[in-house]
Amino acid sequence: MMMQGKTGLIMGMANKFSIAYGIAESLKVNGAKMIFTAQTDYFKSKITDIAKDFGGYEVIPCDVSKDDEIEKAFDEMLNITGPLDFIVHSIAFSDRNELAGKYYNTSRSNFLNAMNISCYSFTEVARHSQKLMPNGGSLVTLTYYGAEKVVPNYNVMAMAKAALETGVIYLADDLGEVGIRVNAISAGPIKTLAASGVGEFSKILEFERHRAPLKRNVTQKDIGDACLFILSDMASGITGEIIHVDCGSNKIGVKF
Repeated sequence: MMMQGKTGLIMGMANKFSIAYGIAESLKVNGAKMIFTAQTDYFKSKITDIAKDFGGYEVIPCDVSKDDEIEKAFDEMLNITGPLDFIVHSIAFSDRNELAGKYYNTSRSNFLNAMNISCYSFTEVARHSQKLMPNGGSLVTLTYYGAEKVVPNYNVMAMAKAALETGVIYLADDLGEVGIRVNAISAGPIKTLAASGVGEFSKILEFERHRAPLKRNVTQKDIGDACLFILSDMASGITGEIIHVDCGSNKIGVKF
């Protein structure tokens, strides 16, 4: 019960196959209470029953592409739950039509939109987190190995994740003085709604399974348990880190 007595926010859960769902499961088993946000009414309708099973709170609308939505949602959450102990940011977006072929064919509009939703939104979350975490806390976002090495068809998302990882270390420095830790988990490829938009994703899964020292793909539970540790008091001295949870595949230096 590593999270007994702690309450947190999960942003970005789309369905039971989301990485955020696996994280929420590990947190619930260890005593955490959670509140959730949804980007649109469509996703709110999809996760309302799931979210109630995890925390019992109503899902809060929060379109992170709009300047005032995060602040508005956080104010509403503060009234519902009181101070929070942790926030999980599991949000990313690109036009799936541009997650195939050459990176140089990325459009300006999709580049800016991907950066806004996938990277800048975490900066906004971190900025507003201070009023939700007066006693300190922990922020975790999700990244991917494509920020470090070339992954076919990851394209503009690689740029967004690279910027996100840089943001993690700067935010860790900014927020350390108020007791808020900031980290990222770099999860190996896993079947989610978002991943299904990456061209030839099944080939990436197969390649990674053979390449990884553990000879398997990462699971929701692997990622959830790693996030549980990073959010817990057991990781109280860890901040500004990118933690790889990928069955060791990032240790094998092969470009494919």
